[in-house]
Amino acid sequence: QVQLVESGGGLVQAGGSLRLSCVASGRTFSSNVMGWFRQAPGKEREFVAAIRWRGGSETYYSDSVKGRFTISGDGAKNTVSLQMNGLKPEDTALYYCAATTRGGFSTWRYNSDYWGQGTQVTVSS
Repeated sequence: QVQLVESGGGLVQAGGSLRLSCVASGRTFSSNVMGWFRQAPGKEREFVAAIRWRGGSETYYSDSVKGRFTISGDGAKNTVSLQMNGLKPEDTALYYCAATTRGGFSTWRYNSDYWGQGTQVTVSS
């Protein structure tokens, strides 16, 4: 069984920074894409950022975080991090790490194989 464990969430003032990390544990697997979703209370889960490392490294960002968030990771170790700068109150949400061993970004975005439990990010105004 594969487990994704997130860390790094917390409470920060607007304009501040946080760094989220996600580590995979359990049986060995090879992820194609790993990344982050978030879900705010009363809202649907949304894609935040992802990184693909099979078939060439490529990163993906939602328009709402582009230029403020940076995703990085190690495909060999199945770890991914999200550096979040310039945080805004609207970034407040439960952030989930997700991974897929199949396909590419679209597969990850709509049908990830593995999910973490989430880490809370709260940005005060």
